[in-house]
Amino acid sequence: MNQRAVVFALAFTGLVAAFMMTLLTPLVPELPQILGVSAEDSQWAVTVTLLAAAVATPITGRLGDLYGKRRMVLVVLALVVVGSVVAFFATSLIPLIIGRGLQGAGIGVIPLGISILRDVLHRDKLGGGVALVSATLGVGGAVGLPVAALISQYLDWHFLFVLSGALALIGLVLVWRLIPVSTLRSEGRFDFLGAIGLGIGLTAILLAVSKGNSWGWGSPVTLGSLAAGVVVLVLWGVFELRIPSPLIDLRVAARRTVLLTNLASVTVGFAFFASTVVLPQLLEAPTGTGVGLGQPMLVASLCLVPSGLVMWAMSPVASRLTRARGARTSLLLGIAIIAVGYVLALFLMSEVWHTVVIATAIGFGVGFAYAAMPTLIMAAVPASETAASNGLNSVMRTLGSTVASAVLGVVLSANLVTANGVTTPSASGFQTAFVISAVAAVVGVLCAVFLPKHHTRYDRASIPDADDVVAVPASETVKPAV
Repeated sequence: MNQRAVVFALAFTGLVAAFMMTLLTPLVPELPQILGVSAEDSQWAVTVTLLAAAVATPITGRLGDLYGKRRMVLVVLALVVVGSVVAFFATSLIPLIIGRGLQGAGIGVIPLGISILRDVLHRDKLGGGVALVSATLGVGGAVGLPVAALISQYLDWHFLFVLSGALALIGLVLVWRLIPVSTLRSEGRFDFLGAIGLGIGLTAILLAVSKGNSWGWGSPVTLGSLAAGVVVLVLWGVFELRIPSPLIDLRVAARRTVLLTNLASVTVGFAFFASTVVLPQLLEAPTGTGVGLGQPMLVASLCLVPSGLVMWAMSPVASRLTRARGARTSLLLGIAIIAVGYVLALFLMSEVWHTVVIATAIGFGVGFAYAAMPTLIMAAVPASETAASNGLNSVMRTLGSTVASAVLGVVLSANLVTANGVTTPSASGFQTAFVISAVAAVVGVLCAVFLPKHHTRYDRASIPDADDVVAVPASETVKPAV
């Protein structure tokens, strides 16, 4: 087995999956006209991807633990290919929503890929591989954004799905050819009722959060959806605690390390997504308002590319820091850098290069944080549950991103300035958004501070101490099946 080839294949599939999340972002303002629907309805082409990612990720993770992670990566990538084909032929909203939903399931390849690395890599290679694959969640979106903008600006929008389908197909072939079959399996049966309950609960809550702006935060639909989601998840939790083979072992999820890491993931997801929401609006707003920087969509997208490149470049650095000082230190440093970046943003709003500096600083911090979180999770859960646990951690990041989109959308829309008939968010609106993002990062810092420096291993043979090593012991490395 070529371990570098394994890391390359999984990192590539991670980039492809993350690209699916921002694929339509440059096209959002034009979707109502293209599809002949209202602006509110057209948002479903974006919202459904987020919902599908949140619901499918823990389910595919558990299926991977039970029936094989490589097998589930192939299935998920096949869904992305099918979704791309459906979306390519779409001329109306409903087929596009179906295609985008199938593409959203692709985000599950990242936690599955991280878990595969634990199964097949030597301990000396694991830290760097985990850091690199985890970073793809941010890298793919940041680097893919200008590519999507370029296609949207100069070609028919359907070519976006030609690109996404081709990339997913390449990823599928790479996984099929390069990834070995792991013999590590979890015992038990798949929890179908748990999967349905989790899907309903998460969908209801994420719908309320993501559509609260358009539905109205005090409307019966929003409040009812939020309340229903909470009730379903509470009942789901009670059910999961009483069955022998749950979708997610909540007793493990409640362990201090896992719980605090997941809470920190919410704040990191919020802070990272905030930069992709706020900075492009600042860049693209007309200069006549006295606030905006008057840049076209493509230039605004390019200004975010350094953020993704820094995440990629920092992955080996984060791995070395984790090995030397522990994953807790890497997480704490990363979120602290994000907080500092947003504080600087309060004073750096008047030049294009200011936004590049801010995006790069945030990417620097996210790179460290994303590299540390899977290591902390894997150090605190049984080896047979890594895919499901990493999937839950990925859901927490998605939840943070969804909350960021909703909250900052309210903030920016409530603070407007009009000049020459053009209305954009005001300077105070952007500054308030930066303050909220900084506060979210500070909350994440507090979560990291209270992570235990040392903790008891989950079981004798499978779990390394998150602050001592980043790899499983040599005795735990599972040789691939021939």
